[in-house]
Amino acid sequence: MNWSKLADEVLQGKVLSMDEALAILQSDDDDILLLLNSAFKIRKFFFGKKVKLNMIMNTKSGLCPENCGYCSQSSVSTAPVERYQMLEKDTIIEKAKRAHQLQVGTFCIVASGRGPTNKEINHVASVVKEIKSEFGLKVCACLGLLKPEQAEKLKEAGVDRYNHNINTSREYHPSITTTHTYDDRIKTIKSVKKSGISPCSGVIIGMGETVDDVINMAFHLKELNADSIPINFLHAIDGTPLEGTNELNPRFCLKVLALFRFINPRKEIRISGGREVNLRSIQPLGLYAANSIFVGDYLTTRGQDSTADHKMLEDLGFEIDFQHVETNNKASVIS
Repeated sequence: MNWSKLADEVLQGKVLSMDEALAILQSDDDDILLLLNSAFKIRKFFFGKKVKLNMIMNTKSGLCPENCGYCSQSSVSTAPVERYQMLEKDTIIEKAKRAHQLQVGTFCIVASGRGPTNKEINHVASVVKEIKSEFGLKVCACLGLLKPEQAEKLKEAGVDRYNHNINTSREYHPSITTTHTYDDRIKTIKSVKKSGISPCSGVIIGMGETVDDVINMAFHLKELNADSIPINFLHAIDGTPLEGTNELNPRFCLKVLALFRFINPRKEIRISGGREVNLRSIQPLGLYAANSIFVGDYLTTRGQDSTADHKMLEDLGFEIDFQHVETNNKASVIS
């Protein structure tokens, strides 16, 4: 396969066939630099050498009735995680301030559970208004299954983006969770889009799915027109049903990132949870396909030190894509 030619065709509007998508995932490891160079051609055309930084804050931990097999906060997990109700406003605001100092473009407020109560929606709305006023950060919320009126409330408060991952393919979804359906997730994504909030939806790779499942995920996210696509690589946690799962290698992870870039050329592709343990020493190469990363810790697992992430971008010759709304109260920004 001539990857460079395929990239040129994608830039001209071509949609990959299933066979071409499969060829990416099954490509020879010796060709991986050629594949990444071609993915970079697409990435550079739309995003240059800029990288968006995102920071996540777990504002409500554990206490979830769902049975998602990958999650340490689920009802079927025995993993020792912290359990607490929604954090106070001041605690969340302090983390948002730190995000601004680190040149993070999007601050993500996450809460465990099937979906938020109206009281929790009101609390998040109040927090978001203050974050926007103080720091001008883009704010993403990730609160579970959402009702249309709740989406409207978050939009009014200034939420820019809502994350609700499809996680896996429609066909494989029942193998991962049975307490909600794939269509429940799609319904939330559509409610978010209808409210005017930018939809963020991604996947978790390495949960036992097939390569066809991976390809179907990429194409369905294209169909859903998700603006931001986080690619998580399973970090199997002891005490979860997927404990001990270890089927990924760094080279396959890079091929997945290239696949999502070829299929969703104009979208923000974010290297998300599990990049440190799955991409390991070659994780900088992922940014030749992706244009976004999380910095700091994840929900219940540790991430790479944020200063190391900044150094990685500097070493690559990439530029932080830091945009914010001017406010009357300007926080300091590190260089």
